[in-house]
Amino acid sequence: MAEIKYRRILLKLGGEALAGEGGFGINPSQAEFVAQKVVQVVNMGVQVAVVIGGGNLWRGKADGLDHGMERVTADHMGMLATVMNSLALQDALEREGIPTRVMTGIEVRAVAEPYIQRRAIRHLEKGRVIIFGAGTGNPYFTTDTAASLRAMEIDAELLIKATKVDAVYDMDPKKNANAVAYQTLTYIEALNRRLGVMDSTAMAMCMDNDLPIQVVNLWAEDTLLKVVTGVPVGTVIRA
Repeated sequence: MAEIKYRRILLKLGGEALAGEGGFGINPSQAEFVAQKVVQVVNMGVQVAVVIGGGNLWRGKADGLDHGMERVTADHMGMLATVMNSLALQDALEREGIPTRVMTGIEVRAVAEPYIQRRAIRHLEKGRVIIFGAGTGNPYFTTDTAASLRAMEIDAELLIKATKVDAVYDMDPKKNANAVAYQTLTYIEALNRRLGVMDSTAMAMCMDNDLPIQVVNLWAEDTLLKVVTGVPVGTVIRA
């Protein structure tokens, strides 16, 4: 078995990772697919935490703000959407035999634990997967920022940004055949070039705390296995 480079990681997923046809709703088969990817590295002894977005269920700008909804209300609805996705992924992971806990930034005690940093770390140490729902619990902050914050709070060694593209490119590779992939970037380069890897608050937070980010295509074969064993894949953003 290959040697593990990262013992504790945080995986950031967009809501589309669980989406059904057309990019909306929750497809149980997609949840199972993601769960199987996570199981591979958990079985190697890697401690895994997950933050998942809610765009497959609610897009605050398009569904709310563009129709005059108050920002705080739209953001709270988005938080609840992430809780629904978290529960779906928890179910898929536990059907794979992996004990999982959902912890939320807003209290939803009937279905999830409130987020407590020390308790989250204890769950990880016991081999449980943690899914952080409801973002930071505050409006005006994205799930990218929540992923950066939680990764630092649990002392993760790497933040993995899962996409459906195999790396960060200088332009959209779907629209331009001459797009060039980056193997490595600094935080400042990612911010200055406006590459859209993560929002600026999340990127700045990682930069200030020297938390590396690796952008990968989760849907490629054995991507997470390659990441945790140090095989070059995707784009690494660091100091």
